[in-house]
Amino acid sequence: MIVHSSSANSYTPDEMMTIAAARLIRPGCVCFVGIGVPSAAANLARLTHAPDLVLIYESGAIGTHPNVLPLSIGDGELAETADAVVPLPEIFSYWLQAGRIDVGFLGAAQIDRFGNLNTTVIGGYGKPKTRLPGAGGAPEIALHAKKIFVVLKQSPRSFVAKLDFCT
Repeated sequence: MIVHSSSANSYTPDEMMTIAAARLIRPGCVCFVGIGVPSAAANLARLTHAPDLVLIYESGAIGTHPNVLPLSIGDGELAETADAVVPLPEIFSYWLQAGRIDVGFLGAAQIDRFGNLNTTVIGGYGKPKTRLPGAGGAPEIALHAKKIFVVLKQSPRSFVAKLDFCT
């Protein structure tokens, strides 16, 4: 959620993460993005300094140029503005595993000092306080993308000495 303020120097943590990530994206790179801060950052980069950025979403949209930020990876805006829409196995086989992704975004609930991520549970695995979505395609993205940008809420609860679960 973006909160607007009357102060020109005021911004939210999500806005700062979005701008910081956008600045790291180089022109001409291929970027595997998800919804939220990753999508906002990649599209900000595309609209400011990297117009030739190739955006790839897990839903199969390749080279999409959304006019509005998508609400989900299945948002029609992605397919309507894409150069191509292909099945998920093609995204992973021909783009990700083939080493064609320059930047991959990952999210997490927790990260430790070694860069390990927790996207599975908060609390013990047997009786978690919160069950999270899990790994999804994160292991493949982490392994095959040339650079990884991890975006998460920055707090003592997210930067931990020991993960509740290593995804």
